[in-house]
Amino acid sequence: MLRPKIPTMPTPVGVTAPPAVVQPTAVEPAPQIMTSAAAPVVPTARPTVQITPGSVLAVVGAGTAVVLVVGTVLVSMLLATAVTAASVAVCAVVVRSLLTSPNKHRR
Repeated sequence: MLRPKIPTMPTPVGVTAPPAVVQPTAVEPAPQIMTSAAAPVVPTARPTVQITPGSVLAVVGAGTAVVLVVGTVLVSMLLATAVTAASVAVCAVVVRSLLTSPNKHRR
């Protein structure tokens, strides 16, 4: 009654084909084109990056803004944790004082 039933593998229905056998092939390197030493050098079409004083100032300003924002968020999270811990500590002191001397506070 409490024995698990193990499912059996179903038998394949219809015609099954054996798996295809993959034959390895040799990789042939591409033929090398030999150029003469006097061949002209073709310049690339990529533009060069030029650093101007304005772009340096923009990067420094953006970095400073990121550092200030991240620092503000981290300090506010730390402050929130400290305020929460202080309020929990005050609640614990009040509850403890109520539980240790119930006759003094009730009339």
